[in-house]
Amino acid sequence: MKQFQLLLTLLLIINLLGCKEDDVNSETGSGSNEYVNNWIYDEMSLYYYWNNELPGKQNTGKDPGEYFRSLLSDKDRFSWIQPNFIELLNSLQGVNKEAGYEFILYLDSNRPNGVLGHISYVKKGSPASGNNLKRGDVFTEVNGTPLTIDNYLNLLDAISETHTLTLFRYKETSNRFESLGQQQFSTLEFAENPNYLDTVYTVNGKKIGYYVYNFFATGPTASNTQYLQEMDEIFQNFKGEGIQHLILDLRYNGGGAESATINLASLVGANISSENIFVKRDYNEGLKQAIIDQEGAASLNRKFIDKAANIGNSLQGPELTVLTSSRTASASELLINGLLPFMDIYIIGDTTVGKNVGSTTFYEEDNPENTWGMQPIITKSFNSLNNSDYDKGFIPNIALKDNDLVVKQLGDQEEFLLNAAINYITAGSPLARKESAKSFPSKSIYSSISNKRAFGIYNLDELKLLK
Repeated sequence: MKQFQLLLTLLLIINLLGCKEDDVNSETGSGSNEYVNNWIYDEMSLYYYWNNELPGKQNTGKDPGEYFRSLLSDKDRFSWIQPNFIELLNSLQGVNKEAGYEFILYLDSNRPNGVLGHISYVKKGSPASGNNLKRGDVFTEVNGTPLTIDNYLNLLDAISETHTLTLFRYKETSNRFESLGQQQFSTLEFAENPNYLDTVYTVNGKKIGYYVYNFFATGPTASNTQYLQEMDEIFQNFKGEGIQHLILDLRYNGGGAESATINLASLVGANISSENIFVKRDYNEGLKQAIIDQEGAASLNRKFIDKAANIGNSLQGPELTVLTSSRTASASELLINGLLPFMDIYIIGDTTVGKNVGSTTFYEEDNPENTWGMQPIITKSFNSLNNSDYDKGFIPNIALKDNDLVVKQLGDQEEFLLNAAINYITAGSPLARKESAKSFPSKSIYSSISNKRAFGIYNLDELKLLK
């Protein structure tokens, strides 16, 4: 810990040398906006990736959220702040007060200004799973009020508490959506397990592993490794089954912890070892130099780890097939970029978000004057070949949007994107979209997945220890 204290001291010196005297001596108020805003500026001036673009320090009584946003670079699409750092920390581990379902909202072509919700997936063990809610179900009302373009944001505020949805489900026998009526959903502080689904298919003599991974986390808490242990067991099973191909489904994965990303990369990568670099980091000049002076230039890199359950060298072309969506981001993209120098990756789906930067969490744990937590961008990521050119997203090899109104369940071999991947692996091309499938005529207007505070985040362990 002593080395981190020294690093912090070095950074504070760098910061103070660049401040005017009246900035250093500005007043703070106990529990006031001024106190919080001073804390925001001080941390940002040390760590923010674009700290050279920060305006001069002006201590105002602005709302801290508004003040934080006023400091952000025009290049920054991802930094955020929120009033309760405990809720922020929980969200990074997939812990939220919810019923346990993810959804996308679309304009309803059957109702003027109408909006409908489409269930993307239901979390295992959640209250919603006990309601028999399914992927593909549609809802048009929350608490008995029809969703419209004017009220949907206000209505969605209610779903963190007990609420009702007016639901419809597609029936193949009638070829239409039939009413399920109004169903009530309870909520609780729920820890989602990101290891959503794993299975092995044998198709045309080829063994194909399928893994749905919905965010990167080590466990229900930052110090817990339950999810990593489960991931290792999944890949040990894949190895035992002798899979020849892997389909990694990241279409609902908006990011997460870097340590979980390295763990997965180390299980999947071909011809890799703990000697190979997975990711290189760049920081603002002051922070970068302080890290180099204290820890050496090698500390800017993160390497793979040796995993007994690694399957990379057993995979055949395409060695890794990744399913993506327009919500696939951050650590998911970091995984793809870090593996590209080592293996053949084939992407099926939609263009990803394009988040080649990373953040860490800042908060004052035992200070009643400040309950705020912020997640500013502090680093940019490069792979071992110094490539970081995915800021506009990874463009798929086969472009297919997961926007059908009628969908199969995840893991069903007839599910659209999975079916396309299996057919590409076994026959060299995906099947054409089936005529019975119905795609939404409009773009989505809201997603519970991409709107979550944990969207596109990975934490940087050595800087986190400073807190």
